[in-house]
Amino acid sequence: MTNKNDQIKSILTTSSTVAHDKQSYFFKTGIGSYAEHDQFIGVPVPALRAIAKKFLDLSRDELTKLFESAINEERLLALIILVQQYQKAQEANKNELYQFYMSNLKYVNNWNLVDASAHLIIGAHLLHKEKNILVALAQSNILWERRIAIISTWYFIRNSEFEWTFKIALLLLADTHDLIRKAVGWMLREAGKKNIQLLINFLDTYATRMPRTMLRYAIEKFPEHQRKLYLEVR
Repeated sequence: MTNKNDQIKSILTTSSTVAHDKQSYFFKTGIGSYAEHDQFIGVPVPALRAIAKKFLDLSRDELTKLFESAINEERLLALIILVQQYQKAQEANKNELYQFYMSNLKYVNNWNLVDASAHLIIGAHLLHKEKNILVALAQSNILWERRIAIISTWYFIRNSEFEWTFKIALLLLADTHDLIRKAVGWMLREAGKKNIQLLINFLDTYATRMPRTMLRYAIEKFPEHQRKLYLEVR
């Protein structure tokens, strides 16, 4: 009998609809780029979510095999399934799923993988718990762990808790990687949607130190005259 992982690989192969060169460009898989290690077979996210619904009962061992794959869509599928398992789990089992995610963090190694899972597992799990692991992640020399730190706070924002978004943003203020600058600006913008005054307070203090990309993302929803003022200050 064909095992589930073999079934998944077969389904993914037949679900490919995106040109390889388009994904390679979009995710920067060229030599020397941040995703040089990654391989894509061209399966769009809606198809992955539909496939995930059929395999929500995958075991940890089966998920681990997907995590270990060089193919991005297989790792993303594993994360979509793990997020669903976490959301449906009884409270007593959530910690095990969180720990499983953390033990496989090295496979959450592209921006689409981070953005599809960090807030929904780490953020959700830490909402009412000690959050200092986010400081350690923000101070990591691994690009994806730094992005995980700031994206995890998206769950806090959705629950109107903003302290850690601004705290991690400050830790990453001088980060030199474009993917971190964009992520920080994005989360600051999300916080501003919920509490504009907190964002303004942060910008009034740190705008002159923020990389331009980060600042532009943070003020994207501001009125034009207000955006110009911050950009001129920068």
